[in-house]
Amino acid sequence: MKGMNPWLLRRPDPLATARIFCIPYAGTGASMYNRWPSSIDGVELVPVQLPGRANRMREKAPTTYEELAVDLVAGLAPYLDRPYGFFGHCGSALAAYQAAVQAEATGLAVPGHLFVSSQVAPQDGPTGRFLELDDDGLTDELRIMIEERGGNPTPDVLELTLEIMRADIEVNKRYVVPDPVRLTMPITTIGWSEDREVQHDTMSGWNRCGDTDHHVLPGAHYRFLDGPPELFELFAAGLGAKGA
Repeated sequence: MKGMNPWLLRRPDPLATARIFCIPYAGTGASMYNRWPSSIDGVELVPVQLPGRANRMREKAPTTYEELAVDLVAGLAPYLDRPYGFFGHCGSALAAYQAAVQAEATGLAVPGHLFVSSQVAPQDGPTGRFLELDDDGLTDELRIMIEERGGNPTPDVLELTLEIMRADIEVNKRYVVPDPVRLTMPITTIGWSEDREVQHDTMSGWNRCGDTDHHVLPGAHYRFLDGPPELFELFAAGLGAKGA
């Protein structure tokens, strides 16, 4: 679409009372949120498209979360004109945290809210089984994830997605933050009861990053893809009142 912001698949609703910018999981693009509604209780859910994938494949992918955050917040600045939040799951939760840090440093967090799913706090990583997997192991995980989203994991799709995921994992490995910035915006953490990748009881370190409330929702690592209502209730509770 001519004149479209490259970070977005669609123009945000000018009537939305609040927005949550949803950063995609490692190896994927904004389309991973295709099962989610466009809004919940007046809070618009805005999928973010990152460089180096999908329709931005020709663009250079950032090599650090800090680099990504600078460009992302600059790109989203026109739409941070009302209460907003960032959401990320697993590795993208760290990208969401860094975007929140950048937004506050730029003076754009009035007010904001960070939602992190299935990820330890910055000072407690890098960690996770995916960081140790070889290409065959990652390909198996990608096949599961694509099937969970209702896609067809053909060899060509797996090969391309593996390249993107490997690059995203290398960014994660480089993210070493022993002394994280404490946010002024509140944080909501979401663990999953059957998650074998990041156990919910390892997420308490987010208390160092800001005023944090912790929640455990039923399901495994990929349940968030289905857009469970319990997750959306947390979004509405975190931003709904601010957007009223």
